[in-house]
Amino acid sequence: MLSHYYTIKNDGQFEIVIKKSRFICTLKRIESEDEAKTIIQQIKKEHWKANHNCVAYVFGENQQIQRSSDDGEPSGTAGVPMLEVLKVKNLHNVLAVVTRYFGGTELGAGGLIRAYSNSVSETLTHIGLVEGKLQQEIAVTLDYSLHGKVQYFLENNKEYTLKDTVFTDKVTMLIMVDEEAIAIFQQAIIDLLSNQCELSLGDTDYVEIPLTDKEID
Repeated sequence: MLSHYYTIKNDGQFEIVIKKSRFICTLKRIESEDEAKTIIQQIKKEHWKANHNCVAYVFGENQQIQRSSDDGEPSGTAGVPMLEVLKVKNLHNVLAVVTRYFGGTELGAGGLIRAYSNSVSETLTHIGLVEGKLQQEIAVTLDYSLHGKVQYFLENNKEYTLKDTVFTDKVTMLIMVDEEAIAIFQQAIIDLLSNQCELSLGDTDYVEIPLTDKEID
């Protein structure tokens, strides 16, 4: 399994206008290549009056599946520039479709390359990205009187993520921790609570953390 990956925060769409041509970028998470093909056909059906519906997507743990289509634009001016944006951002399992409604002014090869790549880049900024990190679930079981201490600790140590809290005769907090930080976290909790707690390991899972605009750039 990957230790981490990057992808879009959620599915979304964003439009830019260049010399009266409309460029509508649709970004989708995909779970298979067949799903990507189905979505592409849906978008083409929705925008059947558009001049072009250009495509790029990456799929697989190591981006091993990469596809692009210029859909009638001059070769290399649309799909490949779109794909390059996804690859530069190192995105995982993402489909981009840029729909173009021609505005009457030719942009030239260079202009098209910039338009299609900018359409994807600006949509990524508009939607936002996340980093999925493979983390270990650690169950911390403690008395109610100590619950607030751990809450305060987590508020001041953002590298740990509270997944859930279960209230029974005691409180069990399910906390996600980077695998390399397990021992550090366990010792910090033991010290914080003077060893008045029980710790146990659960499953590993991905936790998606939003990236800042600076990290996206």
